[in-house]
Amino acid sequence: MSAVAIAASPQSGGASRFERNAATRDAPWVKALVIGVGLTFFLIFLLLPLIAVFLEAFRKGVDTYFASLVEPDALSAIRLTLLAAAIAVPLNLVFGISAAWAIAKFNFPGKQFLITLIDLPFSVSPVVAGLIYVLVFGLQGWFGEWLHVHDIKIVFAVPAIVLATVFVTFPFIARELIPLMQAQGRDEEEAAISLGASGLQTFWRVTIPNVKWALLYGVILTNARAMGEFGAVSVVSGHIRGETNTMPLHVEILYNEYQFAAAFAVASLLALLALVTLALKTYVEWRVAHPSTSETV
Repeated sequence: MSAVAIAASPQSGGASRFERNAATRDAPWVKALVIGVGLTFFLIFLLLPLIAVFLEAFRKGVDTYFASLVEPDALSAIRLTLLAAAIAVPLNLVFGISAAWAIAKFNFPGKQFLITLIDLPFSVSPVVAGLIYVLVFGLQGWFGEWLHVHDIKIVFAVPAIVLATVFVTFPFIARELIPLMQAQGRDEEEAAISLGASGLQTFWRVTIPNVKWALLYGVILTNARAMGEFGAVSVVSGHIRGETNTMPLHVEILYNEYQFAAAFAVASLLALLALVTLALKTYVEWRVAHPSTSETV
């Protein structure tokens, strides 16, 4: 019996296999429809708004654009945004590494509860998070009177903005590291310790190199969210112009005052930061998918 006959015979299961393969092939119109729908959504909801931001930002010319960015309130908003991110990202870096290390490498009471707490900012509205800080540190809050007596300002000041930013961003690094560390297990760390390495040496020379790209990925996402956060920061900032307005809040104020060119100029900076974040994210994903020869040897 020929090979074709064998493949087609019911006993061999060849015909049924071919039929299954044919059944899984999508018709050309289905592929075109799926691709068309995806591209349409991309153009309408992502690309066109992004293009519109930059067009509106430069509508009144380059001079107006840069004048809007060097205006004192705009510079203050940019500095405050960078300051909040510069504080929140390192704090979340320390927390994320510590939490991921503890969850992935050790068993301890309350482990599942810690994992739940890490996911809390994903399920709680940022506005609610801001209200919590007002309840705790506001003038009528739990510690408000004591803070007022000692002339310590948290709410409607920079500390509250930093606290709110830390809260909404702290899951990102931990959530990137935990699955990777759990998948890697503890074999390499145990081998290093058995060879005489200390715990700190094992951490810096074994654990961190194994998760460095996931760590960088988490830092990029954390920084992007920190710079673009609006809800929680809006509640605790007090909207004091030139003092407690971050870039997203400054955009809102300018837009409400019908200063559209200035609003879109500052918004274009946020959009540019998003594009840089996307480029870095793509690079990290590419490095993970295509490690260099020196790293794989």
